[in-house]
Amino acid sequence: MTEVLDPATTSVEGLSESAPDSTAPAGLVFFHASEGKPLATPWQVALIRSQLLTHAALPEGIVLDCACGSGIQLAAHASVLQRSALGVELNPNRAQASAVNLNTIAIQRQETESEWMRSSRVVIGDGRDGEGILEAVTASLGGAPRPKIAILHLDPARPRNSRTHGLEEMAPRLDEVFAGWAPYLEEGRNGPSLLLDLSPRLTHQQRLEVESLVDLNWPGILRTWVWTSRGRGRVDRLALWIGSAAQEGVARRFVRVPPKLGIEPTIVSGGRRLMHGADHPVAVRRPPRRGERISILDAALVESGLAMDWLKTVSKEEKIAWGVVEGRRPQIHHDHPLRIENPADRLLVQATGRVVALARMTLEVSSVDRLVEVLLEHDIGRLTVRATLPPEVQPKVQGAIDRQLGRRHGRRDAFLIQQPGDEMLLICVAE
Repeated sequence: MTEVLDPATTSVEGLSESAPDSTAPAGLVFFHASEGKPLATPWQVALIRSQLLTHAALPEGIVLDCACGSGIQLAAHASVLQRSALGVELNPNRAQASAVNLNTIAIQRQETESEWMRSSRVVIGDGRDGEGILEAVTASLGGAPRPKIAILHLDPARPRNSRTHGLEEMAPRLDEVFAGWAPYLEEGRNGPSLLLDLSPRLTHQQRLEVESLVDLNWPGILRTWVWTSRGRGRVDRLALWIGSAAQEGVARRFVRVPPKLGIEPTIVSGGRRLMHGADHPVAVRRPPRRGERISILDAALVESGLAMDWLKTVSKEEKIAWGVVEGRRPQIHHDHPLRIENPADRLLVQATGRVVALARMTLEVSSVDRLVEVLLEHDIGRLTVRATLPPEVQPKVQGAIDRQLGRRHGRRDAFLIQQPGDEMLLICVAE
């Protein structure tokens, strides 16, 4: 049984969670159903994604999100693209929250009387049932013509607290959504438009399986994979933009979300189709050298397969060697400093510096005294530990180093990494 909600008249009564979004303008508060906030897309991320969609060759029609959750991404799409929204959510409380949040954004933008707001709806129902949902919405609009769908956005639910996500664990499943909505998607210059918000934990093989499902419905359709990072050493969002939503000539795109609203994201585009491989660099074992430079890059940039494309824009060096390619701190070794003139590019580098000392020791609290002696020899007043340590050990080691250096008068900032597969510590003065 479906129920259609009008965002303009939906009450907040019964919603158990409301919270400001730290990435949104001050005072903007979103509602959520029980335990819904951790699942919601941050407003800043949603806004950047919608702004990128303004450059796409979308056909006429509305924005559909057939598993809209709290509706934050749906509200961003509708307000930025100035298109009516249709959200579908099986959970009644989340559907209610989605309708309320659409109205919140309309109020915040002073667009409560806009065309997109007046005709936007949220449906409590099965997001796979295209025919049933459209019939219910058409009836709620007083028999108006059936809405044309310009783009389908899907962010399926996934198991929480799981290190891996299988395609069969998505709810609703991709193949079922495609079957239910394919007949109703408008055709643009490059076919229908879809944006699939997928688990960032999908393996390369699983991504290829997603492409196979897409090809069953739209063989050979244009596609752009998008990796999004907020700079925490991981991929925060992985999405597949399809058809007229995809960027022509761009198989992969990396988006680094800036630390504050109002700053443009850093975007790296290019790469090869996924079928040609993950395009991850290969680690090379070699002894460390004093005087060489080491840079730790954004892990999501490396995961996207676009790190080498970006490095070509900030370095003319031909002998870049990868020391670490996986995990939260991908590491390159090079002879000349990176030429990072654009502040946006600085966000893609966790740390960069020149090796001034090598110390063979186990990094633990008991070895901090010996380590500090080495640091003082090189006039280091502050050191950031960027080696992988057990969670219970890292703050103790960092704290002990900070306390000892705080009593001295070193003038240089530095960071410390560990040689892969070895106890050798590399102390690098920051550049």
